[in-house]
Amino acid sequence: MATNRTPLPGRPVRGSKTGRPLMAAMDLLSRRWALRIIWELREGPLGARPLLARCEGLSSSVLYQRLDELTTAELVAPSEAGYTLTAVGRSLGPALQELNVWADTWAEAIHAR
Repeated sequence: MATNRTPLPGRPVRGSKTGRPLMAAMDLLSRRWALRIIWELREGPLGARPLLARCEGLSSSVLYQRLDELTTAELVAPSEAGYTLTAVGRSLGPALQELNVWADTWAEAIHAR
């Protein structure tokens, strides 16, 4: 189980010995595939196979490791339909959507050169 290594506020994490909430979030969300898994769950629950299909190149071992970490961090929960975002996980949606808008603007600026 990922409990001991899952970045959580109040625990030492990469970049913060005190586990400041922002640093814990950045550590958790910067792990390979973590944000992609959250992004794919934004429209509703998915099982492991559909998640793997949507995340080309993601191995099943990494998927289950990330799901375990995201579950420990209370962003994702198992459900009858697979995995779903918790209320806290869903509350990340607007920030991710803003990041998506920013990324599109950035890409347009790069390609306009």
